[in-house]
Amino acid sequence: METTRHFTTTVYIVEDDATALHHHERLGIRIPPGGHIDRDELPHEAGLREVYEETGLDAELIHTPAATSVDAPAGQALPQPRYQMLYDVTTHEDGTVGHQHIDHVYYARVNSRSITPSEPDEAPASAWQWYDKADLTTSNLDADTIQLAHEAINAAQEYDEIS
Repeated sequence: METTRHFTTTVYIVEDDATALHHHERLGIRIPPGGHIDRDELPHEAGLREVYEETGLDAELIHTPAATSVDAPAGQALPQPRYQMLYDVTTHEDGTVGHQHIDHVYYARVNSRSITPSEPDEAPASAWQWYDKADLTTSNLDADTIQLAHEAINAAQEYDEIS
């Protein structure tokens, strides 16, 4: 049986040393904003779009430019995701994987904690919660979510120090 794969993006947004996670109804877990990358959309653009659709917030990616530049007259360097993760979405009874997401994980800053989804089919503001490092440490969130959320908060703090 063939495995289908979709490209997705996830963005850990940070404001004042906390990151926002929402309860995903279908998955039953708390996750940051994110979703599928649309046809002809760049991964980082999809991430910023998803943040806006799900939270109503404008985000600024926190990224480190490449150490060296590439002389490519017809090309340009894109913001690099912090991670590229492969997630099994559907697994069959025989153990084979039917569907996977190739996820581009980014960190970003926002300038407000006021969440107002811009799309009517998104999780309501009441589904969102801001987590600081202490909240994350004492939470029962998935281990990868806790690790990436801590890293995003640290990245935002470092970004503020050099800005």
